[in-house]
Amino acid sequence: MSHIKGGLVILKEMVNSLPPSEKKIAEYILKNPEESILLTALMLGEKSKTSSAAVIRLCKSLGFSGFQELKIRVAGDLQKQAVTEYRDIEPNEGFKNIIDKVTTNTIQTIKETADIINEQSLQNAVKALASAPSIICFGVGASYIAAKDAEQKFLRINKNAHAFSDVHMAATTIANKGPDDVVIGISFSGKTEEVARLLKLAKHKNTTTISITKYGNSAVSSYSDIQLHTSAAREARMRSGATSSRIAQLHVIDILFMCLASVHYEQTVEYLDETKGAISFLKG
Repeated sequence: MSHIKGGLVILKEMVNSLPPSEKKIAEYILKNPEESILLTALMLGEKSKTSSAAVIRLCKSLGFSGFQELKIRVAGDLQKQAVTEYRDIEPNEGFKNIIDKVTTNTIQTIKETADIINEQSLQNAVKALASAPSIICFGVGASYIAAKDAEQKFLRINKNAHAFSDVHMAATTIANKGPDDVVIGISFSGKTEEVARLLKLAKHKNTTTISITKYGNSAVSSYSDIQLHTSAAREARMRSGATSSRIAQLHVIDILFMCLASVHYEQTVEYLDETKGAISFLKG
């Protein structure tokens, strides 16, 4: 388990939504990560002026199996190079600086998203998608771009996929779906009301639901059978956060597609060859 990372990323993303005692522990770990991984739950509770019980509750709130997993994930983060902070642009800034900042933010978002993806959830999602008669992808605003990207990728390997940004069209399509179909709801915040309602509708139809949101509990994730998470991608004045969150969503879609392609490699190659042939035919 030494390869597991993402502890510090998850703590940063969850810290402000935690109950007071758990927040104190999270803040202590973020300020003293090297020391914290050497402590017992009792010692960490004393250091943070809380309790060992609060430490265990924190681990549960973060979605970890226990304190040992939290320490392993933080230790994995410490083995990496120092995390580069997200940077926003400045007025009349040089284009070279902007290139560097946007690139750094994108790379950081992708790395953090990779660190917090749950492999078991990914396997469950791929299994559901592999056997699904139809796949519905839904997102609002920038998240619709990720939904449309998923549609395009799945169509290329002969999956019956449709992306919607119109809640009424999505609802009427979901109305006739069943247990083997899959509905993917995409929302960076996890609070998008339309996405939550559509996943709730899909649950009523016993349809398999997958959510792609930032880490943590949310209205959208509460209605999903399978939860996939992206880095929170800190917001910035010029919406570089929105840019990074879109990249994170596309990264998760790419991972889903590649895993699905790998599981059904020979068939996927055939489908991709057919689609390439169709495009060549159109070009003459």
